[in-house]
Order: sequence, then C-alpha cells, then structure tokens
Amino acid sequence: MSQCINRRITDRITDRIAHRIARRVTRRVCPRDRHAGARGFTVIELLVVLAALALLLSVAAPRYVQHVDRARDTALRHNLQAMRDAIDKFYGDQGRYPKELPELVERRYLRAIPLDPVTQRADSWVAVPPRAGDANGAGGGAGDGEGIADVRSGARGIAPDGSSYASW
Repeated sequence: MSQCINRRITDRITDRIAHRIARRVTRRVCPRDRHAGARGFTVIELLVVLAALALLLSVAAPRYVQHVDRARDTALRHNLQAMRDAIDKFYGDQGRYPKELPELVERRYLRAIPLDPVTQRADSWVAVPPRAGDANGAGGGAGDGEGIADVRSGARGIAPDGSSYASW
C-alpha cells in the first residue's frame, strides 16, 4: 500500500513540475498571452502619431531645403575661387593664360575641373577671355583675347542674395 501512495505522490509532483515547465515555455513562446487586453494600437492612436509626425516634418522640411541651397551656393563660390586662384597661378608661372580649363588639370594646377553645384556638370563653366586694356593682359600676347582670364558659372537663375549665378 505504501508503494501505491508513493506512486500517487510521485505522479502528482511530476504532473505539477511538468505543468509549471509547460507554462513557462508557453509564456516564452507566446508573450502576448500574458497581456490579453493589450493587443495593439487603436486607429485613433495611430492617427495622432501620424499627425504629430506630419507637423514635425512641415516645420523641418523648409529649413532643410534652405540649408541645402545655402550649401550649394557656398560650394559654387568655393569652386569659383579655387579655379580663379589656379588661373592666377598659371598666369604667374607661365606668363600667359590657359587656353582651356583642362590645361589647368594637365599642368597640375587643379586635380580635376570641379562640378558646378547648381548645374551638376563640369562642362557648364563659362570662360571669360582677358580684356585688351587689362594690366594682366598687356604683355606677351595675352591681351589679344586668347586664353581664359576668368571663369563664371553657367547656371541660370537667381541666387538667394538677388544676384544671378552667371555674374559670380
């Protein structure tokens, strides 16, 4: 009789342990069963979140566009300054202006012809020949309009300061 009682007790303990293990495994596999009331977001909650995101984007987007425009204008001014500096150095070393912009690259005054950030092209630069009465163009045949004394942007349009890009 004692064996029968021991077997019942052992079976009950084994059943309880197996039941506890099964509950723990189920909780790990299905965590949402613990929170039967919290199944997801309501439509109103989603609409409120989307409205808040739209409001933040409507404030941030114009500022972002302004910063991009300002960065493009700054890059254009920097590229023009670098090319004008290279032309001046070329003139100082060679005694003449370069015939074309690629000559500045061939003679290593520039690593590459920079892109015009407004037009996104490297071939849109407008070459300005030297003037005949210019002090720099008065000697060595440079005053007859040969070569490139200055460079301007080929972009059309008006800059934020009211001037045209082509006048830079």
